[in-house]
Amino acid sequence: MKTMGLADLRLIAPEKFPAPEARWMATNAIDVLDQARVHATLTESISDCVAAFALSARPREWSTQVLDARAAAARAVQLDGDVAFVFGNEQAGLTNDEMLACQYLVHIPAHPGFTSLNLAQAVQVVAYELFMTSKPETGKFRSQKAATVQDLEGLYGHLERAAVESDFFDPASNSKLPTRLRRLFSRVPNLEREEVNILRGLLKALQHPEAK
Repeated sequence: MKTMGLADLRLIAPEKFPAPEARWMATNAIDVLDQARVHATLTESISDCVAAFALSARPREWSTQVLDARAAAARAVQLDGDVAFVFGNEQAGLTNDEMLACQYLVHIPAHPGFTSLNLAQAVQVVAYELFMTSKPETGKFRSQKAATVQDLEGLYGHLERAAVESDFFDPASNSKLPTRLRRLFSRVPNLEREEVNILRGLLKALQHPEAK
């Protein structure tokens, strides 16, 4: 991370932290390790980010947007706000629920006969692509704040509640509506916080028209 100019390391429920072996391996990047933030859940760790990119070599037929590492880096640097690249553990990778908490699925192109990369290699490839893609900020800045993951999770929850109240969605059914709603909004680039608030205001008005 430090070699590629990255310093914001967030660890999710680590089995052991701090760990002496981690400090041995960090050598001259101990400052990055010492500043790492520990979170209990993935959702908590990315709540202040405007987008999260999940790394996986396994395809999901109902996944969010799928990008290769280079395209993901290009998308990430275009966003206004902090972004997260999420890596699973060495043995199991990411669960489907963890995938759904992110807006993008990222894969690292490799020979189809052997696509395996260990965690350190995957992190280095992504960090390199981010470093190569990053450029000094020029031109106009966005006047509105980008929606964070927390903002989007609030919208998804509100949509689901509205769908249940209107009898459009039955939680006991096998409907994939919540997943499809996530997929729909994951295709909207650079969604702004104000736009999320407009949608939630509209939902609230439709749920309670008598409050007008």
